Amino acid sequence: MIFQSNQIYIREATNNDIGYITNVENSEENKPHILPWTEDQHRKTMQEEDSYYLIVVEKITNRNVGFIILKGLTSTNKSIELVRIAIEEKDKGIGKEALSLIKVWAFNSFEAHRLWLDVKTDNKKAINIYKKEGFTLEGTLRECLKVGETYESLHVMSLLKHEFQSN
Repeated sequence: MIFQSNQIYIREATNNDIGYITNVENSEENKPHILPWTEDQHRKTMQEEDSYYLIVVEKITNRNVGFIILKGLTSTNKSIELVRIAIEEKDKGIGKEALSLIKVWAFNSFEAHRLWLDVKTDNKKAINIYKKEGFTLEGTLRECLKVGETYESLHVMSLLKHEFQSN
């Protein structure tokens, strides 16, 4: 266990978790908001020194309920990217709680200067959570993703250490 709150704990993922991760990515609720990777893509990324894969576990049931992928661990700029946070069951506050734990880890334990992410512009629920958690909209990458026959845009959002500390 890496860190915990009242409802969840977060542990480091292993190769045995990759099947679970791809299942969560490909669920009907999550798939529209992310571009799922193959198991091979996850295996390769998980082995990179710059990446950190985490599993979110519900304390009461000891059941996996989501995952997180971080990158930028070797960045001299101390800028960590929240590549992905995907939670199985929505509207329980688990994603918000996991995000809060990641912020504490990034700024207090890892001593990051910046935590950033991109989010599809139509994912209003996630955008609102990120804003409530102190993230600032930096800009929009317009129609940067080709999904089927259409193009989708991404918002880039970030939180700086001094902003985290002042909350």
